[in-house]
Amino acid sequence: MASTFKIDGMTCSHCIKAVTKALEDAGIKHFKVELGLLELDLTENLITVEKLKQIIKEAGYDLIE
Repeated sequence: MASTFKIDGMTCSHCIKAVTKALEDAGIKHFKVELGLLELDLTENLITVEKLKQIIKEAGYDLIE
């Protein structure tokens, strides 16, 4: 089941590209990034919310549950 998260600090298409690249570099697949939003299935990607927060933080943004 897909979960939707808010990403704080995203303001433009460059932000979308930065988050997309960070997720792809971490091996995350089958996700959708929009301005300020992330949709993905945590179970399918075998990732925790804490790890996801870390990936997004390293890209320069904050994941809001």
